[in-house]
Amino acid sequence: MKIIIIGGKGTIGKRVSDHFSNNHEVIIGGRNSGDVNVDIADSKSIEKMFKSVGKVDAVICIAGEAKWAAFDSMTEEDFHIGLNSKLMGQVNMVRIGRHYSNPGGSFTLTTGILADHPVALTTSAAMVNGAIHSFVKAVSLELRNGVRINAVSSGLVEDAVAQYERYFPGHNPIPMRKVINGYVKSVEGKGTGEIIRMYDNC
Repeated sequence: MKIIIIGGKGTIGKRVSDHFSNNHEVIIGGRNSGDVNVDIADSKSIEKMFKSVGKVDAVICIAGEAKWAAFDSMTEEDFHIGLNSKLMGQVNMVRIGRHYSNPGGSFTLTTGILADHPVALTTSAAMVNGAIHSFVKAVSLELRNGVRINAVSSGLVEDAVAQYERYFPGHNPIPMRKVINGYVKSVEGKGTGEIIRMYDNC
């Protein structure tokens, strides 16, 4: 398969990219690194990326920003960071990318445990993750030509414990092998409209 992985140089992305590179053609997209440049908050940038890459069999998006801050301090502009980047960036990845997907292709979006189990300072991120879950379930009913879509939702991953553990007291770190398998299930499986939760109930 020809797979494009947006955010393929990040903490999770590099592990996912390494795995799929063993058996597939992988193209890495990123804002400042990778094989092709793309800013997912800019739909024109997404269009330009797909035009340069051409038809693909799978699109994996492991990118997108949202501001973490106390709700009392959040402005409307702060919320728009997540809305424009992680939410609409991934929505536009599908909206535009469906024209470049081969029949039977797939889209895999990325969310996280905050949609189900938010922690302090994550009002924006939790809101965006939940919206992506609803989008995936709804749009799966309308994609054509056998194109599938799922979201992989992970908890605190092993490789990010040092950076984020203080935000997730009592959470069990998710093994990277388990996280990778969530993306394998989405890309190489047959399911669609699924939220693939790679964490235990908290």
